[in-house]
Amino acid sequence: MTAIADTTTEDRYITRITGEPGLIERTDPTVWGHGDGPIDPATLASHDAKGYSIYEGLLSPGEVQAYRDELTRLATDERLKADERTVVEKASGEVRSIFEVHKISELIAELVRDPRVLDRARQVLGSEVYVHQSRVNYMPGFKGTGFYWHSDFETWHAEDGMPLPRAVSMSIALTQNYPFNGGLMVMPGSQRSFVQCAGETPADHYKASLKEQEIGVPSQADITALAEKYGIDQFTGPAGSALLFDSNIMHGSGNNITPFPRSNIFVVFNSVENTLVEPYAAPSPRPTFIASREFEPLRR
Repeated sequence: MTAIADTTTEDRYITRITGEPGLIERTDPTVWGHGDGPIDPATLASHDAKGYSIYEGLLSPGEVQAYRDELTRLATDERLKADERTVVEKASGEVRSIFEVHKISELIAELVRDPRVLDRARQVLGSEVYVHQSRVNYMPGFKGTGFYWHSDFETWHAEDGMPLPRAVSMSIALTQNYPFNGGLMVMPGSQRSFVQCAGETPADHYKASLKEQEIGVPSQADITALAEKYGIDQFTGPAGSALLFDSNIMHGSGNNITPFPRSNIFVVFNSVENTLVEPYAAPSPRPTFIASREFEPLRR
């Protein structure tokens, strides 16, 4: 049985406010579909409760090496480094992320359509899906910069016009994720609370926020309240593991001061029943390489 999407553009997740931000109880499901798929019932129930699930060995060692080589090729392409889809570290100038990578790399284009990846997103979202965003992330040893606590959906709602939190992200590790090299931290169950953020969204905010986000981040008081209520888990494990997580879960990562680099492929799947409208709290939509407005379902 598939949950019915509310297709109206009524804003039930108001954010970027001028007053004191607060928490809004989420009324939408975490798991929208319960039909056939590669996720077993116990794991699906856990995903529903926690807002995330982990799949060790999603990629074989040979596949991991192939994707590592591809990330090296992309990061050393000088023409691509000058492309607006590439984000460099604020201090060092090294490549931090490359967006819309499934349109740049044939290898990654195949990966987003791989049943091991695509069918899990379809199962959780209870519908056909398209790629809202794809990117590769590089976190070098000694100087990799983390990401502050945030909800992706807050940004996608405010700046992209995503109506509901009917989207999931898959982060596929291409390096060992230790507890100490900047691994992703999540607050299990926090997807049930939408955290409002204060401040008006500036024009072209994405140019600054992709390097360091200052608008659209929750208050320290709200982060503390969520952490005390839900606790904090961390995504660790060998290369080839994957983390599938809800668009509204509170998450972040610390800086990497160890010698051990961290890199991953990151794909956001949105339901075709949840396509973007005009931004709810920004003067104009972000560029399509960050938030796609091509809503054709992904096919093998």
